[in-house]
Amino acid sequence: MTTPIGITFAETDLDAIEEAAGRVAVFVDAEGKLDPAGRRVNRLMRGALARFIESDTFSKLKPGEAATLAFPAHMAAQAVDVVRLDRRPTVEEARKAGAALARLLDKAGMLVLAGSNPRASDVAFGLALRAYGFDAHKTAEPTVPGAVKVMATKPEEVAAKAGPMAALAEGVFFTRDLVNEPANILTTDDFAARLAAMQELGLEVEILEEADLAKLGMRALLAVGQGSESPSKVVVMQWRGGDADQAPLALVGKGVVFDTGGISIKPAAGMEEMTMDMGGAGVVAGVMRTLALRKAKANVVGLVGLVENMPDGRAQRPGDVVRTMKGDTVEVINTDAEGRLVLCDVLWYAQDRFQPAGVIDLATLTGAIIIGLGHHHAGVFSNDDALCDAFLKAAGAEGEGAWRMPLGEAYDRQLKSQYADMKNVGGRAAGSITAAQFLQRFVKDGCPWIHLDIAGVARVGEDTMLAPKGATGWGVLALNRLVADRFEG
Repeated sequence: MTTPIGITFAETDLDAIEEAAGRVAVFVDAEGKLDPAGRRVNRLMRGALARFIESDTFSKLKPGEAATLAFPAHMAAQAVDVVRLDRRPTVEEARKAGAALARLLDKAGMLVLAGSNPRASDVAFGLALRAYGFDAHKTAEPTVPGAVKVMATKPEEVAAKAGPMAALAEGVFFTRDLVNEPANILTTDDFAARLAAMQELGLEVEILEEADLAKLGMRALLAVGQGSESPSKVVVMQWRGGDADQAPLALVGKGVVFDTGGISIKPAAGMEEMTMDMGGAGVVAGVMRTLALRKAKANVVGLVGLVENMPDGRAQRPGDVVRTMKGDTVEVINTDAEGRLVLCDVLWYAQDRFQPAGVIDLATLTGAIIIGLGHHHAGVFSNDDALCDAFLKAAGAEGEGAWRMPLGEAYDRQLKSQYADMKNVGGRAAGSITAAQFLQRFVKDGCPWIHLDIAGVARVGEDTMLAPKGATGWGVLALNRLVADRFEG
């Protein structure tokens, strides 16, 4: 997998600044005040830094933004990167500052003069998250970013705060790599193997093959993948970090490694982006990796349904009726509404086997959620206000956009079928809501549940603050925060 850049922490050494190679980053607050390290840089530059701070260019910088002074005189550095950052910034501002530095980072490396800034660890985290690139399939030699050293007044404290964030960055990168992989590489077999490899981190990993799924009655999930040469699977990952009698939180992910739409085939334009239709499973995998790396004191089980939706002589057809593990029957109106058929069986299995304290499912489920919320927020549907509010609070704290959407019996009428217990689609109107209503039928009474429709946020077509174009890893930060806030002692 892509490895986050190495960041080390050291005590501020003013004498070392003059000979530091590569780039040197200095923080300046809105009033233009410099800390001791900034004053040393200014003195070495013969006042050039102070003159820049008085310029219109600096005044136009927003918190977290950076400007570069190239080839500073009397310093070995190739550039001084000036970051506007208050002495007590918000988490978002600090991470934005780190991301700004990551965009400037090159193979020469960087010295970050963080001083006594209380958000130095968040600066480092933002830098790590943004310094991501996926070039596994390019033949050119990749440009490897140089080492980053953060000088701080109390480096041990900064490093202690940064430790869990390093685990989180690795989880995000794992998710991004999975979502960015092409489908001829990330087959269901390969996906399952990558998850099985996490046993070395302390996760218990179990792979259910098609014969196992048939015995369990997961006919809806199996029907989705029956037109593909890649075998359908369910992978179960358990992290037991809490008390033995503590009911786990269950995370369920849609893992359609490629979605042609099946017999209800998608338009050719843009179909190549359907390599990301396993985004929900990718997030679950990233969260489980993070929890294992940071030794979370909670019990969490991650379950992902891995299938490929292909048109074939054996593929399911519009008009087919399939029976779910729960026992309900579904009339398949559109084979491109396959994600809910995968999730309904895995949701039921998760509750049946683990009796969880709550269930959260994630899926790149509907294009309708993109129409409603764009690429800035995931759609949040829930039957439990307390769990939903806790998740929204966690997502807000981590800067991951999430917006609660409605549920209601009125939408169930759109799912009525003439030939089965329900249809798998309810028409164009309220498409994201009827998809959630479908899934809610497979949530047992009394089980707190959240459905996250991440179709608009799992993969984006332009850079975001903390990620380059492509997979974002959205959800790993919020779910890790939720586990820490609500399920760890």
